[in-house]
Amino acid sequence: MRVTILSVGHRMPAWIRDGFQEYARRMPPELRLELVELKPEDRGPGRATERALELEGERLLAALPPGATLLALDEKGRTVSTQGLAVMLSGWMRDGGHPAFAIGGADGLSPQVKERADKLVSLSALTLPHGLVRVVLAEQLYRAWSILAGHPYHRE
Repeated sequence: MRVTILSVGHRMPAWIRDGFQEYARRMPPELRLELVELKPEDRGPGRATERALELEGERLLAALPPGATLLALDEKGRTVSTQGLAVMLSGWMRDGGHPAFAIGGADGLSPQVKERADKLVSLSALTLPHGLVRVVLAEQLYRAWSILAGHPYHRE
């Protein structure tokens, strides 16, 4: 099974790349994490944030694998616990699903991505930097898998 993470942002600091890769590497071969980095739209004087969000949203939706379940990460989404994520992961594994998580850039996700999403999900009530979200999401997916596998990584 493949889990796709669509993320606006590229050229991340080494600690973000290393953190993400650490958890992606730990995943079993039958559960692969795939990171798709999308170039953020330029921001600056004379550039409208709304237009930048719209263009980033178009890139995110264009990169969405066919048939994937889109989960948009948004601070106003439904909070999911680690146990809840494990239940969702179990369902995708059982049904042959293909989840795709969308991580917005500096200004979040466009309205069209949120509207298209199958679920709006929040990893935290805190506003997290979009690069850090990659690492947190990868770790939580690994932890969810460890719960399902009875691996000692997750301790209750």
